[in-house]
Amino acid sequence: MSKSISKIVCAVMILGASSAANADFGMGLKAGTLGLGLEGRWKALPWLDLRVGANQYDYSTSGSQAGIEYDTTLAMDNYYLTGNFRFPLSPFRITAGAYSNGNELQMTSQDTAGTTFDIGGVTFSSADIGALEGVTTFDKTSPYVGVGYDFELFGKVGFNLDFGVLWQGEPLVSLYATGFDTAPPEVQAELGPALETERQQLQDEISDYKAWPVLSFSFVYNF
Repeated sequence: MSKSISKIVCAVMILGASSAANADFGMGLKAGTLGLGLEGRWKALPWLDLRVGANQYDYSTSGSQAGIEYDTTLAMDNYYLTGNFRFPLSPFRITAGAYSNGNELQMTSQDTAGTTFDIGGVTFSSADIGALEGVTTFDKTSPYVGVGYDFELFGKVGFNLDFGVLWQGEPLVSLYATGFDTAPPEVQAELGPALETERQQLQDEISDYKAWPVLSFSFVYNF
């Protein structure tokens, strides 16, 4: 179990214990663009509820980034607190909150033994530098705004839809070559600046990730 899921389980238990007396506590299972998740909610006022939750999932793909083919994993790992403002006699609500954001984009260059890399405009042999590995991180605290719809049956079970944007901030990319330390000195002298140029190119290409679209569906049970 991830640290995020462990924290949200504790938060849900505390929230449930504090609200059990007035039966305004609910729990939900979520799936969406932020991964699979668990959510707890407490109706503080008829027009306002508070929700805590966590999401986690790994999306794997492959493709070209800055001219190099990578195997890529988008590792979603986040937890959150939101306030949800309801409209009278309507399932519609407005949501705003903050996420503790551990999302990462992890990249490893595809197996290219015996070939070459064009890194920052300089050509290197894979035999000299090994593979390229990169990690992209985002702001640790990220704001969220969105809208949603809550549909319930007899006040007990229901489902929710959420649409919004998680503002992750400008991505920060780290990039290195696995064979850098064992490469010949003359290769290291060229490779260092080339990696920095390549890193900046990657950072520019990945900048679209700063605004992450959120779409999720959840099943809810109210106690």
